[in-house]
Amino acid sequence: MATHVGQAGNGTDGRQSGGRRSGGRSARVRARDDHTPTSGPPPVGGRYRPLSEAEVLKIHRAALDVLARIGMADPIPEFRDAALEKGCRLNEHGRLCFPAALIEDLVAGAARSFVLHGRAPGRDVEISGESVHFATGGMAVKVLDPETGRYRPSSLKDLYDCARLVDTLENLQVFNRTVVASEIADLYAFDMNVAYACIAGTTKPIGTGFSEPEHVVDGVAMFDAVLGGEGRFRARPFSTANCCAIVPPLRFGSENSAVAIEAARAGFPVKVAIAAQAGATAPAALAGTLVQTVAEMLASLALVNLLVPGHPFLCGNWPFVSDLRTGSFSGGGGEEAVLNAASAQITNFYDLPNSVAAGMTDSKVPDNQAGYEKGMTNLLAGLAGANLVYESAGMTASLLGCSLESYVIDNEMLGAALRAIRGIEVSDETLSLDVIEEAVLGPGHYLGHPQTLALMESEYVYPRVGDRASPDEWEADGAPSIRERARARVTEVLESHYPATIDPVVDAELRARFPIQLPVEDMRPSPAVRKTA
Repeated sequence: MATHVGQAGNGTDGRQSGGRRSGGRSARVRARDDHTPTSGPPPVGGRYRPLSEAEVLKIHRAALDVLARIGMADPIPEFRDAALEKGCRLNEHGRLCFPAALIEDLVAGAARSFVLHGRAPGRDVEISGESVHFATGGMAVKVLDPETGRYRPSSLKDLYDCARLVDTLENLQVFNRTVVASEIADLYAFDMNVAYACIAGTTKPIGTGFSEPEHVVDGVAMFDAVLGGEGRFRARPFSTANCCAIVPPLRFGSENSAVAIEAARAGFPVKVAIAAQAGATAPAALAGTLVQTVAEMLASLALVNLLVPGHPFLCGNWPFVSDLRTGSFSGGGGEEAVLNAASAQITNFYDLPNSVAAGMTDSKVPDNQAGYEKGMTNLLAGLAGANLVYESAGMTASLLGCSLESYVIDNEMLGAALRAIRGIEVSDETLSLDVIEEAVLGPGHYLGHPQTLALMESEYVYPRVGDRASPDEWEADGAPSIRERARARVTEVLESHYPATIDPVVDAELRARFPIQLPVEDMRPSPAVRKTA
């Protein structure tokens, strides 16, 4: 359910003779703003290919060579033993080395598509081919408070607020956990509360994670309860299990490897994010970074598919970049944009479901820097055919921060990106020869033509917080900035949108069984708002 487009016009717009229309611009804008978008097919990427076919093959063969000669350190025993039975070996350094033929067999047997289910009609997301969808993400430790304009530690309530805000944003199809519940120190309580806040705030597909394999079982129990009974989540999985089973360079993370395997056995589509950082935990040469991260991605695929063959697996080759002057992470540069676009291209070469990271601005506020960094990285990822683009909205300060205003602004940016990815339909009808003739021989313009009215909502995307008014209109309206308009929208949503995503009886059962710390009173409008509603 990627792109949301409006319904076509009905061919009437109060047109008068001479092509003039009644109602005026403000009436048309109100009609658009009141319109609830409908879902359409996701756009298909793949038009942008930063690598030639020969270069993709070189990177592929080099990655296979890395796995066969250098290998991966620290495989957990269960996986190591299964790999050795399939022809892998331990080299003189004790590293697990994979024959190229085995990797190619695992790629051939891997799932080619799967569905992330929503919990409301029309919210399923099919991951396949080069279809493009945008998702949140980031696990920021700070929130840019919309009231004070200053950063503060993020909280469980912030995560819930992010979820219900994103629940209203039509260009974000998946809600992946966005901020850290920094007030919760216990790992079990943290995992259960993060999962709860995500499902309480939205019926879109979500992404969450688990610190230990034992927590996965209770996560499934929570999700089963929400869906109405044991086994329901396995039948309609609405959450990925986010795993960091790879520690660059070329090492398995033992605890998260076990989590990935347990999550697969429990029915979660598994996403393993490869977060090597060029110049720090990967080579400074961008091609070298791709060789290493592709090898790590294929090793993570082997981790899951050797033990749970053909299980839904979302390749997460997310090559990151260091600012080589300081060694710190940089999320918004051109290098980041081209690396993740290349990652999508390479994973599509394998015909595997894939995800990348984009939208990771280094700016601390929603400003011009954030706009160009987010727009560039998200658009290139989508044009390259990434199935799921994480971190695409809301993140600031090189993933350390999260901004609610940014979600609203970035949602609008993503609408424009999705429109660009969709491209131009060329057909006998859209070539418009008859329309041109009618306009030329008639009124001399296309403003009132039935084709214009029919296409104005489906062919075009209109900003809601972006500004297209004249300078005089803008000044008469108080000269608001996009951030001010976005802040007003955030306030409106957070004061009124409390989605009833969990049955009250089930919610009470969850609170009795799990250490849920999100207060019930934070999940409903304040008495003052209820009184004026």
